[in-house]
Amino acid sequence: MERKPVVIPQEALEKEAAVCEQIKALWASRGRTPRAFVDTYGCQQNEADSERIRGMLRASGYEIVDTEEGADCIVINTCAIREHAETRVYGNVGALVHTKARHPEQKIFLCGCMMGQPQVVERIKNSYRHVDGVFNPHELWRFPELLQSVLRTNKRIFAVDDSAGNIAEGIPVVRSSDLKAWVSIMYGCNNFCSYCIVPYVRGRERSRRPEEILEEVKGLIAAGYKDITLLGQNVNSYGKDLGLGVDFADLMAEIAQLPGDFWLRFMTSHPKDASKKLFDTIAKYPKIAKQFHLPFQSGNDRVLKAMNRHYNREEYLKLAHYGRQIMPELVLTSDVIVGFPGETEEEFEDTISLIEDVRYDALFTFIFSPRAGTPAAKMDDPTPKEEKNRRFDRLCAVQNRISLEIHQGYVGKTVRVLAICKPEKEDEARAAGAEFVGGNDMIQKIQSEGWMDFDVLITTPDMMGMVGRLGKILGPRGLMPNPKAGTVAPDIARAITEAKAGKIEYRLDKTNIIHCPIGKISFGTEKLTENFNTLLEAINKAKPAAAKGQYIRSCVVAATMGPGVKINPNKVG
Repeated sequence: MERKPVVIPQEALEKEAAVCEQIKALWASRGRTPRAFVDTYGCQQNEADSERIRGMLRASGYEIVDTEEGADCIVINTCAIREHAETRVYGNVGALVHTKARHPEQKIFLCGCMMGQPQVVERIKNSYRHVDGVFNPHELWRFPELLQSVLRTNKRIFAVDDSAGNIAEGIPVVRSSDLKAWVSIMYGCNNFCSYCIVPYVRGRERSRRPEEILEEVKGLIAAGYKDITLLGQNVNSYGKDLGLGVDFADLMAEIAQLPGDFWLRFMTSHPKDASKKLFDTIAKYPKIAKQFHLPFQSGNDRVLKAMNRHYNREEYLKLAHYGRQIMPELVLTSDVIVGFPGETEEEFEDTISLIEDVRYDALFTFIFSPRAGTPAAKMDDPTPKEEKNRRFDRLCAVQNRISLEIHQGYVGKTVRVLAICKPEKEDEARAAGAEFVGGNDMIQKIQSEGWMDFDVLITTPDMMGMVGRLGKILGPRGLMPNPKAGTVAPDIARAITEAKAGKIEYRLDKTNIIHCPIGKISFGTEKLTENFNTLLEAINKAKPAAAKGQYIRSCVVAATMGPGVKINPNKVG
């Protein structure tokens, strides 16, 4: 008998909200504010789930902190998609035994996709005795009562419902960003790709009603969110289970017509359900980002059939080419698996030829990782690990070359400038050509989202107190503004104009060594050579008239994380 997903009744959710208040009162009676740390592994759906967990913790009186040390409650949201992710989780959970030894009252919970696997739950139960609670994705909405039970009884709890899944509306959310938001439009998956554990741990596909999604998005727009991503294991299947005649393209169109200034994105798509209608919708509405992640996994039809992907090479290529035809600017990315059980060299070459044909902007590449409980885990896999690694390296080399060729098309385009300044300087910065202008809002965007879509950061001296907090983020990337480099300047308009013109300043360190960037790998040989010669010309022009002998003693050219190549100083000095 087929198990049907359920919508959690409002009364049940109200009960959980009441439990949150009870937990808050419990901590208030103890005279202090508890702290909670939520650690997330895996995909954007897990990130969205963690935001709900933080919301329930906040509603229960917890302060959300960014470290497990000293936290009263630790929640680790796990991923089961690959073995490497599971290994990391086991290692980090094991290390928490020391943290809990220093804080015996600390409560540790594990949730997420790993907890949907019976063998994992059993291992946690027997080998990780310091873990207080386990719940799988279906039980997330019940987290407050699970937490309360552990707080009251100090007894371990394992909530691992094996139903087809549910939909719970109205769970409180603490979002990790003030600008970017995840919106889950559906949960689960019906595709049962032979290598994938997701349908077994997240349940069957179940779509939220469109009116609920629209209300959430409207609220986000009103709150000032600028980058909204619709989430689902397979967003292209949206609405099939509702019987309302509304598909994913229809939903996207409705959202894209909402008033407000925002970008709309989505992930992830399955090619078998992608349609020309969806591409047409993306092309039609300016608010929808011209970006499509369309996983192909393999370029060979036999392997695709063994993967249970329900499309073939020709069908996939027709979709990809159609997207590029109607949107030449389309950024197309994909997933690919190397070394699927039984994959031959010839079949691997089919994958390479598909990559060459489509020319992806970027690829997410993986070596096959067997997942217990999936059909692929039981397949004969005669290909040696060394051969899989060789194929993987070759595939990466091909894609890196294609990405480089695509990126070279951007050479010569205007540098993207971020100006951080006081409100009274913002109009001046925009007039000078800065693409991004703001103050504390831009600082928060970099801190919380890791946003780096700029090439130069220019600020004014009165903002350095706040910009300085970004040192650990910007410094390693060479983006930290500096007065000596001209990127901290009272005359912000002039600094922006010079940056737009390609200005680069160099200075000596205390040992008389000059460190100066000459470009990026995407510039190509000719541009890098030109920039190198321009720098040397500038250095030689700066030679004092009284200087005698050899001016440039040594010269080394190096990549950011690569070995240096010595240049003959007699040839450059």
